[in-house]
Amino acid sequence: MSTLLRAARLQPAAFTPIQFDAGVLIDGNCITAVESFQQLHRDHPEATVTDLGDVLLLPGLINAHVHLELSNHPRGPAPASFVDWLLELMGRSLDPAAGAAIGVEQCLRFGVTAVGDISRQCTITRALLANSPLRIVSFGEVQAMAQRRTLLDERFAAATDTSAESDTLTIGISPHAPYSIEPDGYRTCLAFAQKTGRPLATHLAETPDEREFLANHTGMFARLWKTLNAWDESVPTFQGGPIRFAQSLGLLDYPTLLAHVNECDDDELDILAAGRASVVYCPRTHAYFDRPPHRWREMIARGINVAIGTDSCASSGDLNLMDDLRLLRDLADADTLLAMATINASKAIGLTGAPHVHAGLRASGGYHESLDVGKIMPGVRADVVAWRAKNFGEILATKSEPIQVWTGGKRRLSRKRLIWPD
Repeated sequence: MSTLLRAARLQPAAFTPIQFDAGVLIDGNCITAVESFQQLHRDHPEATVTDLGDVLLLPGLINAHVHLELSNHPRGPAPASFVDWLLELMGRSLDPAAGAAIGVEQCLRFGVTAVGDISRQCTITRALLANSPLRIVSFGEVQAMAQRRTLLDERFAAATDTSAESDTLTIGISPHAPYSIEPDGYRTCLAFAQKTGRPLATHLAETPDEREFLANHTGMFARLWKTLNAWDESVPTFQGGPIRFAQSLGLLDYPTLLAHVNECDDDELDILAAGRASVVYCPRTHAYFDRPPHRWREMIARGINVAIGTDSCASSGDLNLMDDLRLLRDLADADTLLAMATINASKAIGLTGAPHVHAGLRASGGYHESLDVGKIMPGVRADVVAWRAKNFGEILATKSEPIQVWTGGKRRLSRKRLIWPD
């Protein structure tokens, strides 16, 4: 039995006009038609009608960079340095599965229906992620450097285990960062992504300390390794900074997701613009660490795909992606911001154009049919959010929260009441 949603207003995607008295026909997990309500009601009298009244229907938001398993880690006072924050985080002992469950619930409450999750504890969290109502790309995180480089094979195997994969969970790979995995580890992860067509993500140019560490093995990240008592002197150095480091490894020739890219000069902007990578900007985390202004608008102007993310609750406070967008509302038009949280984010996490993005998986038997996300159009996954607003700009200007959320054609939030698990 199909469902016909009726709404006073509908914006199918960023940069499209609002439609009035709109209808969205849903069959299973897929949108099959988007037209005027009256037309769809005439054509499909058998459909069950859900009249939402005076609302704005938007595509579900997409959080392109999040650590769901850290959602039970409260944000503390601003740290003295990024490394101090990392060390404090490492000292905590909280259940990653419980954190991931909290993160999924927060996403639903805030109108987020798809995420690019950095899954460090993937052997623990993926079973939960596979059964969540969200569309998730689980980037299995790999760290292997210095005395811990011997862990590469074990961690790579765990990160690339596809046994939990489904039509809602795609397995990707994430070599963590230039200060935590060596070039050989990056090459191993990139080769896997290239061979299988799977999504690839890394943290890059997050702090100026990355450049110093790559060049000389000095600075804050050297202190981190010495504190961990796991350093050795056989880690290769690289002159030229993290963006050129990524370029030298071939990461920018693949549609890699680059989380943060807070440090970027003009020449490095040109390097990024010449490649295929996407950048994910996390505004509240950026502010928490008191970073200098991000160059996301210049990146967009040069044709770089820029998406939005929250990072973790330990740095952003919660997973309310709209609050990240609200920090930017005076810096860009509403459609640009909506794109960063929908169609740009879908491209960044590797879901735009799926299933052809993952067509290489057919040969291995690991292929799963997957629908596009980030818009309300026929043939797209039925991820739809209803807001009490006239337009997206009004949502940005207020503290409005979703009143209804559908993921994969199922209602998951209704007037602040969560409908999950089933």
